[in-house]
Amino acid sequence: MSTAVFFHAHPDDEVLFTGGTMARAAAEGHRVVLVTATRGDRGVDRAGVLGAGETLAERRERELRQSAALLGVDRCELLGYQDSGIDGDGADGFSQAPAEEAAARLAAILVEEAADVFITYDERGIYGHPDHVKVHQVGLRAAQLADSASVFLATIDRDRLQALLVLAETFGLAIDDATLDWAVGAGVAGERITATVDVSDYVEVKRAAMAAHQTQFPPSAGVLLLPPPAFHTVFGTEWYIELGGAPGRSWLW
Repeated sequence: MSTAVFFHAHPDDEVLFTGGTMARAAAEGHRVVLVTATRGDRGVDRAGVLGAGETLAERRERELRQSAALLGVDRCELLGYQDSGIDGDGADGFSQAPAEEAAARLAAILVEEAADVFITYDERGIYGHPDHVKVHQVGLRAAQLADSASVFLATIDRDRLQALLVLAETFGLAIDDATLDWAVGAGVAGERITATVDVSDYVEVKRAAMAAHQTQFPPSAGVLLLPPPAFHTVFGTEWYIELGGAPGRSWLW
């Protein structure tokens, strides 16, 4: 069996963008390693669930590990960089960290794990957040340092995303204009996708892992209340660009 290393920016990114792939890989017997750059300490507690004396970083790390356990992750590592914040403008955040240093730390994990597959983000970090863009930059450099043979960029099929958002009301979701505007630039055009991964058998695992991130997906969050058919439609596929790969893959191996 192979070893796949997934590199993400903040807790909850792992399940949103690659959770189904991670769960499927684990179920098929592959070793799954998750590396997260930050603890999401400058995010927001959307559910208001922090306990007395509990920091958001502590809570989000615990949520991350719960999510990882549900997804079947064998090893969960945090690099410990500061979150750059919702707007990505934190002067001491991961987006401003020395890229070579971060890449060397990540490469050491890739070498230690003898990773067969490495997953980072596309060049815009999927939707443009500076920490996500840094994940792309650091990830590519780490792959060079570790001489990784098989590198995939996690992304979103922009064409499919926009179509789904237009249909959101039929799923019972209210989508504002800001979200629709965001979707115009998120991900990549469908023609750039080289691997379209069917994770429909694992979407309920993905839902449970999303719910583990309670500060980010409160129990009343609309997306968690989607009925199974709608949830499967929205989250049953994940997308990647294989560096040097041709279109047509349906899995990472």
